[in-house]
Amino acid sequence: MLKITLEPDVDETRLKLEGDLAGPWVTELEEYWRKTSPSLSGQPVCIDLTGVGRVDDAGRYLLALIHDSGARMVSAGVEMKALLDSIARDWPPRRMEGPGRVASPAIRVRRR
Repeated sequence: MLKITLEPDVDETRLKLEGDLAGPWVTELEEYWRKTSPSLSGQPVCIDLTGVGRVDDAGRYLLALIHDSGARMVSAGVEMKALLDSIARDWPPRRMEGPGRVASPAIRVRRR
């Protein structure tokens, strides 16, 4: 089971997740994100994973896509922090679309 709570604030909108981000709950979060993100009109978004116990491969991929859109992610616990570190390392954000969005330098390929 996955509980999704939207907590709007002046500085950012927090999307609080509680439960497991696995199996059918990944689709549930994806649909919620697709429905909600356009209405945030450029406001910074924070995905709060402190209440998440488990993330499967599909959940990890969805978090990477959400991260790529510029959302900030927070977590607690060694396992979740390692997951977020791996997402940041494997899928650095590439977009800059407004306040709270993150841009990374272009990847340079060394040619011989």
